[in-house]
Amino acid sequence: MLDIAILAAAAGEHADPSVGGVHLLNATFFVSAAMLVLIGIILWKKVPAMVAASLDAKIAGIKAELDEAQALRAEAEKLRAEYEAKLAAASKEAADMNARAEAEAEAVLAKARTDAENLIARRQKMATDKIAAAERAAVAEIREKVARAATGAAAKLIAENHGAEADQALVDRTVAELGTRLN
Repeated sequence: MLDIAILAAAAGEHADPSVGGVHLLNATFFVSAAMLVLIGIILWKKVPAMVAASLDAKIAGIKAELDEAQALRAEAEKLRAEYEAKLAAASKEAADMNARAEAEAEAVLAKARTDAENLIARRQKMATDKIAAAERAAVAEIREKVARAATGAAAKLIAENHGAEADQALVDRTVAELGTRLN
């Protein structure tokens, strides 16, 4: 018990547990000690290496996603360029088709004009030919009527002015002329 008394007396002398004015048994001391122990355990268990490996894995994953995104963007740009080229080609083809259609329409229109002019010319010629044929037929008909009328009038005049004696003299004269004409 003496020891306890000595300790108590000594404790009475040193009631303040500080070394050089720094208190060792306060909350800051215990938190600092706990932190040192925790950091020691973390270093001993190689937690920074695990964290670094985890971060490296995340970095690699993000880099892979970025590479994939760049590849997708490049592919999208390629597809965009391809479709722009197709659009330009389709636009050019449409313009060419339009130009060909206009040229064909112009050719058809020109041919139709030419055909119409030829048809009009043929019909005019046919009409002119019909008119000429009708004129010839009318002239022939008039000549025929005139010839019939003249023949009828001549026959009437001859019948009125010529008798049997005049006919006999005419026949004799014609026969005599035939003899000279044939020789």
